[in-house]
Amino acid sequence: MNKDLISSLRPAFVMTLLFAALLGIAYPLALTGIGQALFPTQANGSLVRESGRVIGSTIVGQAFVSERYFNTRPSAAGEGYDGLASSGSNLGPASRALATRVKDDVARLSGTSPGQPVPADLVTTSASGLDPHISPEAAFFQVDRVARVRGLDPAAVRRLVDRNVERPLMGFLGEPRVNVFKLNRRLDAFGAKPAA
Repeated sequence: MNKDLISSLRPAFVMTLLFAALLGIAYPLALTGIGQALFPTQANGSLVRESGRVIGSTIVGQAFVSERYFNTRPSAAGEGYDGLASSGSNLGPASRALATRVKDDVARLSGTSPGQPVPADLVTTSASGLDPHISPEAAFFQVDRVARVRGLDPAAVRRLVDRNVERPLMGFLGEPRVNVFKLNRRLDAFGAKPAA
Protein backbone atom coordinates (compact mmCIF):
# COMPACT_ATOMS: atom_id res chain seq x y z
CA MET A 1 0.00 0.00 0.00
CA ASN A 2 2.78 2.43 0.98
CA LYS A 3 4.74 1.47 -2.11
CA ASP A 4 1.70 2.12 -4.33
CA LEU A 5 1.16 5.54 -2.75
CA ILE A 6 4.79 6.59 -3.26
CA SER A 7 4.81 5.36 -6.85
CA SER A 8 1.58 7.28 -7.49
CA LEU A 9 2.85 10.51 -5.93
CA ARG A 10 6.28 10.49 -7.60
CA PRO A 11 5.04 11.52 -11.12
CA ALA A 12 2.88 14.28 -9.64
CA PHE A 13 5.80 15.60 -7.59
CA VAL A 14 8.22 15.43 -10.55
CA MET A 15 5.73 17.16 -12.88
CA THR A 16 5.10 19.89 -10.31
CA LEU A 17 8.84 20.59 -10.01
CA LEU A 18 9.30 20.42 -13.78
CA PHE A 19 6.49 22.87 -14.55
CA ALA A 20 7.51 25.18 -11.68
CA ALA A 21 11.02 25.39 -13.17
CA LEU A 22 9.72 25.69 -16.72
CA LEU A 23 6.93 28.23 -16.15
CA GLY A 24 8.33 29.97 -13.08
CA ILE A 25 11.96 30.38 -14.17
CA ALA A 26 12.72 29.42 -17.80
CA TYR A 27 9.70 31.05 -19.47
CA PRO A 28 9.99 34.43 -17.64
CA LEU A 29 13.75 34.53 -18.31
CA ALA A 30 13.19 33.75 -22.01
CA LEU A 31 10.57 36.49 -22.38
CA THR A 32 12.76 38.98 -20.51
CA GLY A 33 15.69 38.13 -22.79
CA ILE A 34 13.56 38.47 -25.93
CA GLY A 35 12.15 41.78 -24.69
CA GLN A 36 15.60 43.15 -23.88
CA ALA A 37 16.98 42.00 -27.25
CA LEU A 38 14.14 43.13 -29.52
CA PHE A 39 12.50 46.01 -27.60
CA PRO A 40 15.03 47.34 -25.06
CA THR A 41 13.46 50.80 -24.74
CA GLN A 42 9.94 49.50 -24.15
CA ALA A 43 11.13 46.66 -21.89
CA ASN A 44 12.84 49.18 -19.63
CA GLY A 45 9.87 51.55 -19.27
CA SER A 46 10.34 53.85 -22.30
CA LEU A 47 12.55 56.11 -20.20
CA VAL A 48 13.76 59.41 -21.63
CA ARG A 49 17.27 60.50 -20.67
CA GLU A 50 18.83 63.92 -20.89
CA SER A 51 22.48 64.52 -20.04
CA GLY A 52 22.69 60.98 -18.68
CA ARG A 53 19.82 61.27 -16.20
CA VAL A 54 16.25 60.04 -16.49
CA ILE A 55 13.80 62.93 -16.93
CA GLY A 56 10.61 60.96 -17.55
CA SER A 57 8.84 58.21 -19.42
CA THR A 58 6.66 58.36 -22.49
CA ILE A 59 4.27 55.74 -21.06
CA VAL A 60 3.82 57.02 -17.50
CA GLY A 61 2.25 60.41 -16.87
CA GLN A 62 3.84 63.04 -14.71
CA ALA A 63 2.60 66.29 -13.28
CA PHE A 64 3.39 69.47 -15.17
CA VAL A 65 2.35 72.28 -12.87
CA SER A 66 4.00 75.29 -14.52
CA GLU A 67 1.76 77.54 -16.61
CA ARG A 68 4.47 77.26 -19.31
CA TYR A 69 3.54 73.63 -19.98
CA PHE A 70 0.53 71.66 -21.10
CA ASN A 71 -0.99 70.05 -18.03
CA THR A 72 -1.90 66.41 -17.71
CA ARG A 73 -5.10 65.05 -16.26
CA PRO A 74 -5.33 64.73 -12.47
CA SER A 75 -3.84 61.61 -10.91
CA ALA A 76 -5.20 59.55 -8.02
CA ALA A 77 -2.04 57.39 -7.83
CA GLY A 78 -0.51 58.06 -4.41
CA GLU A 79 0.63 61.68 -4.24
CA GLY A 80 0.14 61.89 -8.01
CA TYR A 81 1.65 59.75 -10.76
CA ASP A 82 3.21 57.36 -8.23
CA GLY A 83 3.92 54.11 -10.08
CA LEU A 84 4.00 52.21 -6.79
CA ALA A 85 0.45 53.30 -5.95
CA SER A 86 -1.24 52.96 -9.33
CA SER A 87 -4.99 53.18 -8.95
CA GLY A 88 -8.04 55.28 -9.52
CA SER A 89 -9.73 57.23 -6.77
CA ASN A 90 -12.68 54.79 -6.63
CA LEU A 91 -14.96 57.76 -5.99
CA GLY A 92 -18.41 57.17 -7.48
CA PRO A 93 -20.76 59.63 -9.17
CA ALA A 94 -22.53 60.30 -5.85
CA SER A 95 -19.28 61.16 -4.03
CA ARG A 96 -19.31 64.64 -2.53
CA ALA A 97 -15.47 64.71 -2.47
CA LEU A 98 -15.34 63.97 -6.21
CA ALA A 99 -18.00 66.57 -7.03
CA THR A 100 -16.21 69.22 -4.97
CA ARG A 101 -12.81 68.48 -6.53
CA VAL A 102 -14.20 68.51 -10.08
CA LYS A 103 -16.16 71.73 -9.42
CA ASP A 104 -13.02 73.44 -8.04
CA ASP A 105 -10.91 72.24 -10.99
CA VAL A 106 -13.51 73.43 -13.52
CA ALA A 107 -13.64 76.86 -11.85
CA ARG A 108 -9.83 77.14 -11.85
CA LEU A 109 -9.47 76.03 -15.48
CA SER A 110 -12.37 78.16 -16.73
CA GLY A 111 -10.37 81.23 -15.78
CA THR A 112 -7.50 80.22 -18.06
CA SER A 113 -9.66 80.01 -21.22
CA PRO A 114 -12.84 82.03 -20.68
CA GLY A 115 -15.82 81.05 -22.79
CA GLN A 116 -14.54 77.55 -23.58
CA PRO A 117 -16.02 74.44 -21.95
CA VAL A 118 -13.46 72.56 -19.86
CA PRO A 119 -12.73 69.10 -21.36
CA ALA A 120 -13.69 66.27 -19.01
CA ASP A 121 -10.26 64.63 -19.01
CA LEU A 122 -8.67 67.74 -17.47
CA VAL A 123 -10.81 67.32 -14.35
CA THR A 124 -11.18 63.53 -14.07
CA THR A 125 -8.54 60.92 -13.25
CA SER A 126 -7.77 57.85 -15.32
CA ALA A 127 -8.34 54.34 -13.98
CA SER A 128 -4.62 53.75 -13.41
CA GLY A 129 -3.77 57.29 -12.32
CA LEU A 130 -0.72 57.07 -14.61
CA ASP A 131 -2.16 57.92 -18.03
CA PRO A 132 0.31 60.09 -19.99
CA HIS A 133 -2.29 61.14 -22.58
CA ILE A 134 -5.00 63.76 -22.85
CA SER A 135 -7.57 64.26 -25.57
CA PRO A 136 -6.78 66.64 -28.44
CA GLU A 137 -9.60 68.85 -27.10
CA ALA A 138 -7.84 69.10 -23.73
CA ALA A 139 -4.57 70.05 -25.44
CA PHE A 140 -6.21 72.67 -27.70
CA PHE A 141 -8.00 74.08 -24.62
CA GLN A 142 -4.58 74.94 -23.14
CA VAL A 143 -3.02 76.49 -26.27
CA ASP A 144 -3.87 80.13 -25.51
CA ARG A 145 -2.51 79.94 -21.96
CA VAL A 146 0.76 78.27 -23.00
CA ALA A 147 1.25 80.65 -25.94
CA ARG A 148 0.56 83.72 -23.75
CA VAL A 149 2.94 82.65 -20.96
CA ARG A 150 5.71 81.72 -23.40
CA GLY A 151 5.21 84.71 -25.68
CA LEU A 152 4.51 82.51 -28.71
CA ASP A 153 2.04 82.81 -31.56
CA PRO A 154 -1.11 80.81 -30.60
CA ALA A 155 -1.48 79.58 -34.20
CA ALA A 156 2.05 78.12 -34.11
CA VAL A 157 1.37 76.38 -30.78
CA ARG A 158 -1.94 75.07 -32.18
CA ARG A 159 -0.05 73.60 -35.17
CA LEU A 160 2.45 72.00 -32.77
CA VAL A 161 -0.40 70.34 -30.87
CA ASP A 162 -1.99 69.18 -34.13
CA ARG A 163 1.30 67.57 -35.22
CA ASN A 164 1.43 65.70 -31.88
CA VAL A 165 -2.03 64.16 -32.04
CA GLU A 166 -1.63 60.37 -32.13
CA ARG A 167 -4.32 58.90 -34.39
CA PRO A 168 -6.14 55.61 -33.69
CA LEU A 169 -4.21 52.49 -34.68
CA MET A 170 -5.26 51.39 -38.18
CA GLY A 171 -7.71 54.27 -38.18
CA PHE A 172 -10.21 52.72 -35.75
CA LEU A 173 -8.48 51.16 -32.73
CA GLY A 174 -8.44 53.59 -29.81
CA GLU A 175 -9.09 57.30 -29.62
CA PRO A 176 -7.08 60.26 -30.87
CA ARG A 177 -4.78 61.37 -28.04
CA VAL A 178 -1.84 63.60 -27.19
CA ASN A 179 1.13 62.41 -25.13
CA VAL A 180 1.71 65.36 -22.78
CA PHE A 181 5.35 64.52 -22.01
CA LYS A 182 6.29 64.35 -25.71
CA LEU A 183 4.33 67.53 -26.47
CA ASN A 184 6.04 69.48 -23.68
CA ARG A 185 9.49 68.26 -24.82
CA ARG A 186 8.76 69.47 -28.34
CA LEU A 187 7.40 72.72 -26.92
CA ASP A 188 10.71 73.32 -25.10
CA ALA A 189 12.59 72.66 -28.34
CA PHE A 190 10.23 75.03 -30.17
CA GLY A 191 12.06 78.13 -28.93
CA ALA A 192 10.30 79.32 -25.82
CA LYS A 193 11.32 82.52 -24.10
CA PRO A 194 13.15 82.07 -20.76
CA ALA A 195 11.10 81.76 -17.58
CA ALA A 196 10.45 85.00 -15.71
